[in-house]
Amino acid sequence: MRLPWWARVLVVYGGARALSAVLLLVVAQQQAATLWTDAAPSYAEFTGGMWDANWYHQIAESGYPSTLPRGEDGAVQQNAWAFYPLYPALVRAVMTVTGLDWVVAAPTVSLLLGAGAMLVLYRLVLAACPGLVRGRPGLPLAAVAVTSTFVSAPVMQVGYSESLALLLVTTALLLLVRGRYLTAVPVVLALGFARPVALPLACVVLWHGAVHGYRWWAARRGSRRGDVAAVARWAALLVATVVAGFAWQWVCAAATGEPDAYFLTQEAWRGTGEVVPLRPWFLVADWLFGGPGPWLLVVLLAVVAAVVLWPAARLGPELQSWLGAYLAYLVLVLEPGTSLVRFLLLAFPLFVLVVAWTRSRVWLAVVVLAGILGQFWWISSLWQLVPPSGWPP
Repeated sequence: MRLPWWARVLVVYGGARALSAVLLLVVAQQQAATLWTDAAPSYAEFTGGMWDANWYHQIAESGYPSTLPRGEDGAVQQNAWAFYPLYPALVRAVMTVTGLDWVVAAPTVSLLLGAGAMLVLYRLVLAACPGLVRGRPGLPLAAVAVTSTFVSAPVMQVGYSESLALLLVTTALLLLVRGRYLTAVPVVLALGFARPVALPLACVVLWHGAVHGYRWWAARRGSRRGDVAAVARWAALLVATVVAGFAWQWVCAAATGEPDAYFLTQEAWRGTGEVVPLRPWFLVADWLFGGPGPWLLVVLLAVVAAVVLWPAARLGPELQSWLGAYLAYLVLVLEPGTSLVRFLLLAFPLFVLVVAWTRSRVWLAVVVLAGILGQFWWISSLWQLVPPSGWPP
């Protein structure tokens, strides 16, 4: 008997997370003692207490500082304001209800949120790119498989907020595709307190309106009252998404009394200093490759733009614009480093493209296997910390 779609999604996701759990357990046995864990920590400690999971734990237990901590030179030091509050608040609620410790509750919440994200992703691919699905009926499940086994997919079972962000982004995009604009408003507002990716989503909402503008232009002339109401609902969603993009910055400013508190905090985490769009990418390119570095970067960005704008992609306006806006956002605001691999999990339309060009199951198997092998590298080289310091995952 053929399983229903949701069961197939959960089987694929569950299998992927089980494989990742094995890799995490194997690498945990090689983990030396750190400030976060003893040597060879348990699975719960390894997934719930390492790296930024410790910051989220502090927020769940103690909240945020009322003032920005500063060093002797007056510069703002690394602090909790860099991390958005919705994920630790959800885990804290689960801890309160169940009595579980953070190291158990946080990875469990991430695991469940990731399952929800994969269920929504399946429906999103069906709704957003019907042309691709007609040519490759198994594409929605293939997209789930590739996303679930991506190099940094183990982050969906550790104490990080990626699962939450992925669930909210895919849900917002699905509601946008279906034209359920007001229903999407609370989703995008929640996203504004989960991860700093609401502004790229605002670009998607804007582009969605442009694509459907021909219908609304007719409504403006009085031919369709229903579409006039749709324009109003879409405008409300656009405003909500823009507000979500700045909400956490406003909260940081109000709570600390410093208008640029969020940006000062972000600078504390950067090796290149103040937040200047594009500058870190050119600095890193020059550091890695010398004089040709910036030119190589320009070529790379041009290739990525060509892939995103490729007409034959047929991702649909929402997925294609999300891919373009999100990648552009990373280039504009991110300091490139090893965390980029983790951030690329939200560029999931790219995974759809990877498996959409052929029906070959062999190709799908190759992509999935490459992702699983990449996970071992990600866990052993980035998630595992070799004291006294390491590259952040």
